[in-house]
Amino acid sequence: MRAHMAVLTRDVILRELESGRLVVDPLTPEQVGPASIDLTLGDQIRVIEPGAKTIAIRDDADFRDHTRALQLDRPFLLAPGGTIHGITVEHITLPPDLCGFLEGRSRFARLGLMIHVTSAFVQPGVSNRQVLEMGNVSGHPLEIHAGVRLCQLVLMRTEGSAVYRGRFADQERL
Repeated sequence: MRAHMAVLTRDVILRELESGRLVVDPLTPEQVGPASIDLTLGDQIRVIEPGAKTIAIRDDADFRDHTRALQLDRPFLLAPGGTIHGITVEHITLPPDLCGFLEGRSRFARLGLMIHVTSAFVQPGVSNRQVLEMGNVSGHPLEIHAGVRLCQLVLMRTEGSAVYRGRFADQERL
């Protein structure tokens, strides 16, 4: 019988969590929605260095060469057109037959905060915290606060299994 990729609903997510195959730590029951898990912005962000020169987009490009980490111990003002990186509080561990997509929450998207317009895919078999690329597409500055459930993880069952061992496999901080 051939498997089909399908979005996991709340009951399946809860079963995967209870079995220990899926781990989200920390997690409260209200974070699990009808077909996703809300994730929380941690207390670190990364900003592009002011006055940065041209950034070459090549295979060896590393965002750390052009950004600096900041503690998000007070609100950060994200200017219109600005981009920052955040990281989730939650550490996610997926089994080899689950993958996911990070999606912004509509309440914030409607205010102009974009989460992962690109690179939203969460590879099967990861065990790490998720870095969030955040952009302000509104015409107004947005105050970014730590501890807000900014995005959601939509999970899907894969056909076959795999484990991601790439460049960001062990990310725990920005």
